[in-house]
Amino acid sequence: MANIPIHPSHPERICWGCDKLCPADDMRCGNGTVRAAHPVELFGDDWFEWSKAREAAAGAESQAAGGESGVI
Repeated sequence: MANIPIHPSHPERICWGCDKLCPADDMRCGNGTVRAAHPVELFGDDWFEWSKAREAAAGAESQAAGGESGVI
């Protein structure tokens, strides 16, 4: 996915489901009939900080488990 803004002004106006970032009323990607919401709409204004904290915690757990990533 392309770099998306962390706090867009009007996230409801764009479908965030792919790199095309189509207007919500004119989706060209065939992503269905419902636009994909921006994370700020789903998780709130602190979604990015929460995401970074979760990634850091997962990295710490991986290190504690002997450095295995858990990926098969």
